[in-house]
Amino acid sequence: MTPEDALERVVHLLDRAHASAFKAKAFLRARDVVRETDQAELSQLAAAGKLTELEGIGDSSARVITEALSGDIPAYLSKLEAETALAITPEGQRYRDALRGDCHLHSTWSDGGAPIEAMAAAAQTLGHEYMVLTDHSARLTIAHGLDRERLTTQLDDIAELNAQFDGFRILTGMEVDIFEDGSLDLADDLLERLDVVVASVHSKLRMDRQHMTERMVVAAANPHVDILGHCTGRLIGKRPPSVFDADYVFAACAQFGTAVEINCRPERLDPPRELIDVALGFDCWFSIDTDAHATGQLEWQPYGCDRAAQCAVPIDKVINTMAADDLLAWTAGA
Repeated sequence: MTPEDALERVVHLLDRAHASAFKAKAFLRARDVVRETDQAELSQLAAAGKLTELEGIGDSSARVITEALSGDIPAYLSKLEAETALAITPEGQRYRDALRGDCHLHSTWSDGGAPIEAMAAAAQTLGHEYMVLTDHSARLTIAHGLDRERLTTQLDDIAELNAQFDGFRILTGMEVDIFEDGSLDLADDLLERLDVVVASVHSKLRMDRQHMTERMVVAAANPHVDILGHCTGRLIGKRPPSVFDADYVFAACAQFGTAVEINCRPERLDPPRELIDVALGFDCWFSIDTDAHATGQLEWQPYGCDRAAQCAVPIDKVINTMAADDLLAWTAGA
């Protein structure tokens, strides 16, 4: 294992553990320094115990680099491997084994922490057959959302990247903001070009019940929308869920073939179990998605799989258990 590989794995595991972004960024910076430094110089500094003289290398990253150069698995890396491993119930494992992809994730094109190719490589390593890249739409400026020009460029880049993969596909998509009136933050001609569209509410989450219900129903009924993302918008312990009439919203999802996302982010776990039960009553489709913003977060699907198992969601109603071509046929006909 090279020092660069070791540092990248440390970052992956820190992201898997949802550690502070500051810590992950520190190891990313150390990785970049390793990339930019002559390997002979790196070895000499390590042997002399002077790696921290390089700007961007701290005590922890220096130990990782030194141990990797010695041919050892860095102790910190071994510790992270053990401590950040995700548990999953036997029932949840049935869902995880059935999943073929992830329909909601982000890259450095918007507010993600890894480039598209790194997210794809990580997804492939996890056994996925595809991933749907769903960077944010333009309205979410805080997340550096994509406007028409940037999205068009991204679509071209994805086509080029797909030519480099064997047995894996990057499907095109976007997490599109739902405006207050239920319309979407992307023109129809671009929506038509995307393989999968996730529509989410990110603004005015405290709208009154009636107007939030109308807003979400209009979005769910839009023929371009395939998945209703993190429907309550809650952040556990930080932000309460939005208030809406779940019967109307999930009835619209069922009628118009819009899947209800089971969002796996540990601070979201959205929707709550009681709302999953309501959606089940309307025979909705579901999608178990990580909403990953870094490679390690792609491993979060067990959180959603366990929730699906607890609520007895039929596995054949989870759209990302479909093969890529079947998923595309479903989204085209939804």
